[in-house]
Amino acid sequence: MFLLSQKPSIADHYLAELRDVNLQKDRMRFRRNLERIGELLAYELSKTLTFKTEKVETPLGQASSRSLLQPVVLATILRAGLPLHEGFLNMFDKADNAFIGAYRGHHINAEEEFEVEMDYITSPDLTGKILILIDPMLATGRSMEKVYHALLRFGIPAQTHIASVIASPEGVEYLQKRIPHCRLWLGAIDQKLNEHWYIVPGLGDAGDLSYGEK
Repeated sequence: MFLLSQKPSIADHYLAELRDVNLQKDRMRFRRNLERIGELLAYELSKTLTFKTEKVETPLGQASSRSLLQPVVLATILRAGLPLHEGFLNMFDKADNAFIGAYRGHHINAEEEFEVEMDYITSPDLTGKILILIDPMLATGRSMEKVYHALLRFGIPAQTHIASVIASPEGVEYLQKRIPHCRLWLGAIDQKLNEHWYIVPGLGDAGDLSYGEK
């Protein structure tokens, strides 16, 4: 697991602005900060991938260079994941893309447990590729698990990574048990989930803050 906030960096500034209830009124800034964190996480993730060495023609000769050995697919849970997705796409600009409509459905018991509904999915072939699952908030982890298994019908990726801006300890533990071979890339891990399964202190509803209330 990689944690962006483990060492002081400009990412801390972006996270602070994302959480600030006054700055959240500026939707453009909110989306841009999600995008910036996506760029930083994508850069760190890229250091773990395999590259091939090749020659590039310059106006004055040849230069040794490196390029990704395996293609990347960015898979995003709509709609909240779009700004974070854009940050990853800025870095992995040749990536193919998958999109999933997943959300909290009806409650199934008095303890506020809920079903994860999924009504839309589109994806390229994932066989042998690097799959990066993107969602800004990792709360219970159940949506991410359901999306991952749904995507497997499009092929088995060579590697799977999960990227979120803010996670709960419960969500991290859940995914590490259910999808142990996936590596997590996180901005920060917060204190807990509350009784309604929202991250505390968190930042609120990333989708609403980015695009307006539903």
